[in-house]
Amino acid sequence: MVEHVSINGASLAYRLIGPEDAPLMITLHGGRGFGDHKSDFKAYSPLSSSYRVLSFDFRGHGQSSQTEPFTFHQLVEDIESIRQHFSGPDRPCIVCGGSFGGFLAQQYAITYPDQVSHLILRGTAPSHHHEEKAVRTLVERASKAPGLSIKFLKDKIFGRFDSDLEFRLVMYAAAPLYSEHFDADVALKHNLDTVFYAKSHNDLYAEPEKFFDYRDRLHLITAKSLVIVGGRDWICPPEQSKDIATRIPGARLEIIENANHGVHLEKNAEVIELIQEHLS
Repeated sequence: MVEHVSINGASLAYRLIGPEDAPLMITLHGGRGFGDHKSDFKAYSPLSSSYRVLSFDFRGHGQSSQTEPFTFHQLVEDIESIRQHFSGPDRPCIVCGGSFGGFLAQQYAITYPDQVSHLILRGTAPSHHHEEKAVRTLVERASKAPGLSIKFLKDKIFGRFDSDLEFRLVMYAAAPLYSEHFDADVALKHNLDTVFYAKSHNDLYAEPEKFFDYRDRLHLITAKSLVIVGGRDWICPPEQSKDIATRIPGARLEIIENANHGVHLEKNAEVIELIQEHLS
């Protein structure tokens, strides 16, 4: 059941499962302006026998309030307030972020190193430069998504949308790129069930957010770190995860072949096993 908590002036939708006295694991979803907690909660709930798994919608996303500002800094401060609210002021948490949520997870672990015991990054990147490779991958896989042009990718997905409806339509055109086993019926249902909010997307792609780059600060992360990526990830390809893993001290890299951006869903059992090993 989805509940709401008031955090820094916003009402944030969340789900929480697991023993009350267990370590807190906060999952951070992907999708600037259109992501929500649901897929992460589904993917990581198997860990709830040993951990408190908390998945929430960022402000301006999903069922959370559309309370501005929509900036990386504000979302990171919301994560810290979530940690304090559910774990207490002095108890570090586990942070698990994928895609855009992985960007935030890196910034959070850099900003609050003492509050992260373990860091898990899935299908993400250390800087905005992943967009260049994604454009090249679209050219290579153009037949998978005939409704998506390079202009749409550069100017819309990596830029700004003129309306929520345009946002919804372009992301449906892009959907085949995200999975190795695309199902049009499932994709349509997911698209119709998703909240698309162009304002939060546009603000989170505006300067300086658009040009984020953590590469020179990743050495500041002290958490025990696991970096997971699908070998076929189109938007945050494996080279980006390799770069992260070489820069975070002691980080472990796991590339899962025959999986795409949603590796935590496509290869769920394998990902859960890797995380359990990492946390043990």
